[in-house]
Amino acid sequence: MAKYKVVVTDSEYTSFEPEKDVFSDLDVELVFEQCRTEEEVIEKCRDADALLNQYAPLGTKVIEALDNCKVIARYGVGFNTVDVAKANEKGIVVSNVTDYCLDEVADHAMALLLASARKTVLLNQNVKAGEWDFNAAAPMYRLRGSTLGLIGFGNIPQNLTKKAQAFGLRVIAFDPFVPEEMAGELGVELLELNEVCRESDYISVHLPLNARTEKIISKDQFAAMKETACIINTARGPIIDEQALIDALRKKEIAGAALDVLEKEPVEKNNPLLTMDQVILNPHAAFYSVEAEQELKRKSAQNIADVLNGFFPKYLVNREVEDRLSLETKY
Repeated sequence: MAKYKVVVTDSEYTSFEPEKDVFSDLDVELVFEQCRTEEEVIEKCRDADALLNQYAPLGTKVIEALDNCKVIARYGVGFNTVDVAKANEKGIVVSNVTDYCLDEVADHAMALLLASARKTVLLNQNVKAGEWDFNAAAPMYRLRGSTLGLIGFGNIPQNLTKKAQAFGLRVIAFDPFVPEEMAGELGVELLELNEVCRESDYISVHLPLNARTEKIISKDQFAAMKETACIINTARGPIIDEQALIDALRKKEIAGAALDVLEKEPVEKNNPLLTMDQVILNPHAAFYSVEAEQELKRKSAQNIADVLNGFFPKYLVNREVEDRLSLETKY
């Protein structure tokens, strides 16, 4: 019998070679599940020493039921699937990977911005439907000289800033946790949220999802935007009040949206966004590249291996447990 049981609570992956390679020097039984509910997680993971988690909910009930768990490792940057406060109470380490897809998400946001500006998706659909007419994309405005507003100014939007500036875009941002000096070094002016909404031609969302940021983009923000503005979201769907977005699009308060994430995923068949030509929808794909996926899987597994070997992981979410656990600092 293996010394440790590591359970993958759920995943969309077809290969787990990076995880197996990381765990090769440990006496680990690696178990693969596809849990969709808290009840399923409790049933399958109650005796696990560690969890690798993608989307399965790890709320209060789940964490209370984890009798042996030492570490929960998220496949991703966000950790909104995990009740971190309850993990703190039980002395369970929570980890993520903050730096595996910086270029991928920034590139995807830029691609959605360009597709919105040049209306390439609409034109492609029209040509394939037999319509050969560039006027179908009218009005179309020059990109150079436009303003990109960033909601959040962490690693990914800072990466995006350099790409956008190369296209001649002025970049402004809202982020109350970023010093003006640091933003200024990148040529970015920090403004209040509604000021960014008023001044921007394109708005790109890059916030983590938490109680403060859920539906932070809602009626007031859409009302402040230009009628020609387009909003882009490669972060988390619930950051935008989706019904308020739908209403703003219907009333033509804004010109369009390009969304890689939605409030409910996969998209529901009756979602009005599916019928709107001015909306581009992607299936939560911004993070993906072959290289990024391999890096994510390796680093997520290494977070677990570190804890099982007696160390705090490099990507520690809940530093509140540092004083409670007898783990050593490695990084």
